[in-house]
Amino acid sequence: MRSTIGKSLLLGGALSLTALSAQAEAFKWASTTDPQTMDPHAVNSAPVLSFLNNIYEGLVRRGRDMSIEPSLATSWEPLGGENGWRFNLRQGVTFQDGSAFTAEDVMFSYERASNEAADVRSWFAPVTQVRVVDEFTIDFVTSAPNPLFPSSIANFMILDKDWATSNDAALPARDAENFATLNVNGTGPFTVATRDPGVKTVLAPHAGWWDEAAHNVTEATFTPIGNAATGLAALLSGEIDFIQPIPLQDVAQVESRDGFKVLEGEETRVIMFGFGHEHDKLLYSSDVTDVNPFTDPRVRLAAAHAIDMASIDRVLFRGKIEAASQLVPAGISGYSEANSDRPEFDPAKAKALLAEAGYPDGFSFGLKCTNDRYINDEALCRAAASMFAAVGLKAELSTGPVRDYWPQLREDDFDMYLLGWSPGTFDMEHPIRFLMHSQDDERKLGSWNFGNYSNARVDELLPMIQQEIDPEARQALVDEVVSITQDEVAYIPLYTQPLIWAAKDNIDLTQRADNFFMLRWVTVN
Repeated sequence: MRSTIGKSLLLGGALSLTALSAQAEAFKWASTTDPQTMDPHAVNSAPVLSFLNNIYEGLVRRGRDMSIEPSLATSWEPLGGENGWRFNLRQGVTFQDGSAFTAEDVMFSYERASNEAADVRSWFAPVTQVRVVDEFTIDFVTSAPNPLFPSSIANFMILDKDWATSNDAALPARDAENFATLNVNGTGPFTVATRDPGVKTVLAPHAGWWDEAAHNVTEATFTPIGNAATGLAALLSGEIDFIQPIPLQDVAQVESRDGFKVLEGEETRVIMFGFGHEHDKLLYSSDVTDVNPFTDPRVRLAAAHAIDMASIDRVLFRGKIEAASQLVPAGISGYSEANSDRPEFDPAKAKALLAEAGYPDGFSFGLKCTNDRYINDEALCRAAASMFAAVGLKAELSTGPVRDYWPQLREDDFDMYLLGWSPGTFDMEHPIRFLMHSQDDERKLGSWNFGNYSNARVDELLPMIQQEIDPEARQALVDEVVSITQDEVAYIPLYTQPLIWAAKDNIDLTQRADNFFMLRWVTVN
């Protein structure tokens, strides 16, 4: 449907920003995945949130170096006498349709984003009450001290209350469409001029943006290109100015061409395999039909020992990945140095564990993966399936586009699945809350814990981690969670995903460690 509309990991690879005396220019870019919605509360995924951060804004935002800085709030401070935070809002801000921004829009957006219909409701698990103090002051009351709360809502984007309600978009439509799915009205630096989902989206600068523009883009055109060869050809022919990502095997070709450059970095995203912990039976097995072997931690550990990360790094990633032992990379706040070892590649141990668990001949199962979401995702899963087979774990591999993938996982249509996770708060608490805590819709916890891994002690430790201010005491709590989840093989962490972008030489931009692409930092020279 076509719609016309109004080495520290935390340092992004910022390129030098030239003076904005350069002549204003049109800019064209591509990526593998089209954002599946224009609604910032409907889908909690990086392609959606990255794209919409160019259009919508939150109370706070992340800068080039990933630090938290003011946005629609100019300042914030802990509440006196109770747990929570007061946000002092920026005055004189207008939405792209000219409507004034006030605290009522923040309250409405909170109620919308924390609703059961929203995919981002877990962000607000600590919140017990929100109060509008006056037109430009709002309080978020939390159930306990929560020093991470301001950074945890960096991607909480604000909608105009009147615009949303008058267009029957008071609630997000996660698996359907409403007005906010195709149309936008934010306060950010760009607005959408035209959108043809899956084909092309054209953005234009928001002339009334409250901040000073650090770009010279007059028009920005985004085209999703799922085929890597097609995307690279579009860049090298001059059809587009920038693409993210490019295949690792194409880096040398780009670097050898005059007028082009490769931008390399390390994302904060850990790629992992997950399991259907609560599934009584395997869905995709020809020989084990009455039980789910993956409920046994020995079987999960066998799968971990079957994976040869050194070969995956050498063959698929050309030495550009770091093997992961936990769900955040080293360098992230809360990373457990005490648990930095990962299961070694040991096929003999894998076979022994399977035999001990009662599966000496192994078994067949279904492995579900994306083919357009992560770098070399399908190739990774094919390599892993081959490694699993070598120890008797016969994977029936199913791959598909990410637009279909999340609904399948939410419908429990998997035995084992691929997932990448980047901590929105740049702290270990984030994956504990989303991926390790038991699913709890009422408390908005475990919303991406598709297989419903559950451990009572992990659930008990999460609020303690959220509240603890003493760094050493807090790290001890995190270390306990990581130790438990490693012992139980809740997931199989694989590696930290590399960032491989390519652009024309005349493009200056910032490569952030969260893999978000911000148009407000682009200059065309």
